Amino acid sequence: MTRLTGGALRVTVFIGENDTWHHKPLYSEIVHRAHAAGLAGASVFRGIEGFGASSLIHTSRLLSMSEDLPVAVVIVDTEERVRAFLPQLDELVHEGLVILDDCEVIRYVGRGDEPGAPTTKGRKRS
Repeated sequence: MTRLTGGALRVTVFIGENDTWHHKPLYSEIVHRAHAAGLAGASVFRGIEGFGASSLIHTSRLLSMSEDLPVAVVIVDTEERVRAFLPQLDELVHEGLVILDDCEVIRYVGRGDEPGAPTTKGRKRS
């Protein structure tokens, strides 16, 4: 498990929900490649409304005909590791927006993650 605290680089990839890579969702391919590259973390967030280069507004409202909602994939790691991953994004993202932001990471460690701490796996919550 990668532990990250302090200065980091956040990359946010804005794409469409229906964008694909070899018949798989593009957001899923990005997350799986980030995981395979050993990056500290990646999450996918589905937007409820937005527009991009096409200027078409995509929305989740019931009466809307749009189904291609905006998606943001957020990846955080050290600057060196994120920049090493950028060529993979160049290969994958043909339409979309990639943003890089400096950020500070504070990783909170839960019980069971600390050395010598009792594990909570398998216990029922009361």
